[in-house]
Amino acid sequence: MLWFLRGLRRGVVTTRYPAGPLEEWTASLPSAPAFHSELLTADLANRLQAACPAGALRHEPPTLVLDLGACTGCGACARHGHGVIERSGEFLLATHRREDLVKRIPISGTSERAPGAPIGGPR
Repeated sequence: MLWFLRGLRRGVVTTRYPAGPLEEWTASLPSAPAFHSELLTADLANRLQAACPAGALRHEPPTLVLDLGACTGCGACARHGHGVIERSGEFLLATHRREDLVKRIPISGTSERAPGAPIGGPR
């Protein structure tokens, strides 16, 4: 609370974050999804679009469009993605152009994996 009052008194509008190297606790922060494109199928892309509460995912064949500006990092897609999606760990996103926050993930998978099956498949 004191840093807030001190900032108001001095006219500071922003605070640098992080002050030093990233700390371990930052791994628990919400972050955007990272996709294994080679395992992403059209059927899964449709399910992910339906599961995203923020509307940050759109299936536009032959890609899945991820709008990082709309993504809240809630992890709903990772829960529905059955190992095709992980948290990226990237939570500090900044750009000068809005369109840089829109990513197109190629849909390269050809068949669905069973939930819980290993990403690499049987060996």
